[in-house]
Amino acid sequence: MVLPRRRGGHNHNPCPCPRRAVLPPAALLLLFLLAAVALLYVSPPPLSDHPAFASSRHRSSHALLNSSGGGSPVEPARRVISRVPRGGWTAADDQWGSKLASKFYGCSNSSSKFLDSGVITHPDRYLMIVTSGGLNQQRTGIIDAVVAARILNATLVVPKLDQTSFWKDASDFAQIFDADWFISSLSKDVRIVKVLPEKLRAPHRMRVPRKCTPRCYMNRVLPALVKKHVVRLTKFDYRLANRLDSDLQKLRCRVNYHALRFTDQIQEMGEKIIQRMRERSTHFIALHLRFEPDMLAFSGCYYGGGEKEKRELGAIRKRWKTLHVSNPEKERRHGRCPLTPEEVGLMLRALGYTNDVHIYVASGDIYGGAKTLDPLKALFPNLHTKETIASKDELAPFSKYSSRMAALDFIVCDGSDAFVTNNNGNMAKILAGRRRYLGHKRTIRPNAKRLYSLFLSRGNMSWDAFSSKVHMFQKGFMGEPKELRPGRGEFHENPSTCICEKTDAKTETKSNPRSEQGSSNGTEGGKATSEPAVPNYTDEELGGSSAEEDDAPVEKEDDAPVEKEEIVDTEAEDDALVRPDDPELEEVLSD
Repeated sequence: MVLPRRRGGHNHNPCPCPRRAVLPPAALLLLFLLAAVALLYVSPPPLSDHPAFASSRHRSSHALLNSSGGGSPVEPARRVISRVPRGGWTAADDQWGSKLASKFYGCSNSSSKFLDSGVITHPDRYLMIVTSGGLNQQRTGIIDAVVAARILNATLVVPKLDQTSFWKDASDFAQIFDADWFISSLSKDVRIVKVLPEKLRAPHRMRVPRKCTPRCYMNRVLPALVKKHVVRLTKFDYRLANRLDSDLQKLRCRVNYHALRFTDQIQEMGEKIIQRMRERSTHFIALHLRFEPDMLAFSGCYYGGGEKEKRELGAIRKRWKTLHVSNPEKERRHGRCPLTPEEVGLMLRALGYTNDVHIYVASGDIYGGAKTLDPLKALFPNLHTKETIASKDELAPFSKYSSRMAALDFIVCDGSDAFVTNNNGNMAKILAGRRRYLGHKRTIRPNAKRLYSLFLSRGNMSWDAFSSKVHMFQKGFMGEPKELRPGRGEFHENPSTCICEKTDAKTETKSNPRSEQGSSNGTEGGKATSEPAVPNYTDEELGGSSAEEDDAPVEKEDDAPVEKEEIVDTEAEDDALVRPDDPELEEVLSD
């Protein structure tokens, strides 16, 4: 039977289907509430609501509470909920050390071609060195002084430390380092004496250019040394080329990692601070914050402190007449600004370090004082310094000497389970290289260029998404083996010649990198590290130029033959060519 079509053109369905049930309003409300609860359970919290961001809610990434007051508030950004992508580096697996570290060890023994100092040292050649800058800049000068003496087949007089520059520390070598150990441990490499023999006349003063190669020393210094017998090289910082042959590079490592020991008094106080940190927590982080007024003024960066900050830091900048006015936004965009204490804390929390981790802060006077550290302390309540760990009486023998106080920070940072550096200065580079040589201990350097944009947009993403991106951006900046290609960067930061990779099980018992020279420095069963395991970053991202770029200009100039060169004082001439800037520019920021 054909049913008639209903008016309006719709067919009527005669099937006896049950009618749709109509729920009462109370039941609908209950279902809605259950759905809302389920949504909250499966979705991660917005980044701006995460506990780690509690102190920074409704503020820009530049805003920092300091003595200038802190930046202006901004409108809350749109929130986007997203999940963490699968894969990638997981901090929880490697927070306190690299899984690959056991495959590498320090190897700085010389080859059979490296003759004993008793064979090659000329009895009538004495080299005197005057270092420059802060403790760690002077350390680089001491290391290179030993190598320079070896190149010249000369006896080295224990280097004189800088006592007149910005740091104004009257300490001499023996008040910072164990001079007797320094001399004895290097006796087969270079003959070293504490003082110049009285029979010798006043030394001939001169200065070599930056990045001077072995040939440069032979052309410039050796003629004076042969004629005058005693040469005094002044302002000796970075006066030796970055690239040297393997035996000279290994000599650098023997000096740096074995011969340079702090005095017993300094070492014992440093170890006492480490012990007290470990009494508080099994593991701890050492943070080289570098947020002092001088550092911020020199960087030309802006941290949201308004006119007061600009006025205060601007007054400090006037100290350096050769310092050009910079664009703060551009400097930060290129990764040349230290992270704020808050940003350092956010990075560490994103990497998986929880708020119960204890942090030792190695730093001078923080710009803005305690108020500046408040956002970091909100993220990591357990902050310590040498002043809070040790008593005033215990620090009295060190507190009036900047180099001795810096030495204490060096020891604690070296002994930490994870070291975080906020500025790629001398202390950061030396510790990074040292920690690579001594077992690739976790060393974190913020990839400031990549993190900058992330901090700007952090209010627009979930905490998990933010954390995932931090992990991604920090690959290659975590102190992993083979992060840097051999020869890349300063040798003190990347001593690739002195790091070997185990090739068989037999080397397991032979390679304790913490032991002294003679036990861990052999190369048996290992090979020098080669290809990087992570992508190579640009020099700008790595915070400096490559070794090739650093060395090429000076090597080209100084390798040229100097057949008719007379013995002249090159102190003013060479430095004017190589480094025209105010001499305090690097000293104040070197450590």
